[in-house]
Amino acid sequence: MLPALHHDFAPRLIAWQQSHGRHGLPWQGKHDPYPIWLSEIMLQQTQVETVIPYYTRFLARFPDIAALAAAPEDAVMAHWAGLGYYSRARNLHAAAKRVANEHGGRFPQQIDAILDLPGIGRSTAAAIAAFAYEQSQAILDGNVKRVLARVFGIDGWPGDKAVETRLWELAETLLPDSDIRAYTQGLMDLGATLCTRARPRCAACPFSDDCIAFRLGRQAELPAARPRKVMPERATAMLILLHGGEVLLEKRPAPGIWGGLWSLPECPADADPARAAASLGYRPGEVARRPAFSHTFTHFRLHIQPWLVAVERPLSVGEPGRLWLGLDNLEGAALPTPVRRILETL
Repeated sequence: MLPALHHDFAPRLIAWQQSHGRHGLPWQGKHDPYPIWLSEIMLQQTQVETVIPYYTRFLARFPDIAALAAAPEDAVMAHWAGLGYYSRARNLHAAAKRVANEHGGRFPQQIDAILDLPGIGRSTAAAIAAFAYEQSQAILDGNVKRVLARVFGIDGWPGDKAVETRLWELAETLLPDSDIRAYTQGLMDLGATLCTRARPRCAACPFSDDCIAFRLGRQAELPAARPRKVMPERATAMLILLHGGEVLLEKRPAPGIWGGLWSLPECPADADPARAAASLGYRPGEVARRPAFSHTFTHFRLHIQPWLVAVERPLSVGEPGRLWLGLDNLEGAALPTPVRRILETL
């Protein structure tokens, strides 16, 4: 620990943020907890540039907690489709209902009550409390872990429990006596704009004179990378069951991959697509192989072989968990990105 830096860290960061930080993001300047909460959930593991258009559309469709709580799940998932990590959307929807039913529609102020809502962890709760209610709470997202590990020379992978505990303790001791909003935003801005994972802009950093990683040339080593693992590979076949310009979709169960979204029926990668269609209650006609491709998730890579199968008769209308959708009506549907990619090529 560097005593002088420990004492000066917060005021230097606040001064830097006020002069050089980001001030034009669409959720900034708001003290209403709802847009702050929405932005923090969307920003989990997702870049700001990707989030902004989704945030704008989502807020226009669901302008407050009451509108979100009252919305059907399909509408919520449709406005989240393409952003990924769909459990965030399901938890956001569930939390809005909890706020409406248990908190009179007002987002809670107490940190324990915020933490009790679905999908909100310690760092997200702290960010909401800091920005919405100006509470002195420490955050520790991925960007902040990187900043603290480099500036204070903390070795180890931040996902390791002991390293994470040390980082939390440090984050708590660095909290300022005032200007918590600028301080919290400054941590986020520093990690996102200067202290980036690759090619950090150390010459522009307000801590370059004291940063241990910079002084020792260890920017590439700190923080330590996640221990490497072989990416698991999976394979599936997706059935594009087509009838009269409509395609059959099945609702994915939650929790799980693409939970709550509408997807194509699947079968084993080596299965006969005509037999697979017949087993679902169809009389298959012409079968055509579509181009195969791969989609990478956080923890595995999925190899997808689409099969186009013309069917002579559809399932009964209104069968639970299944939906016939016109190929000219894809825009507003809650579809996973790979499924949308398949259907848009037809």
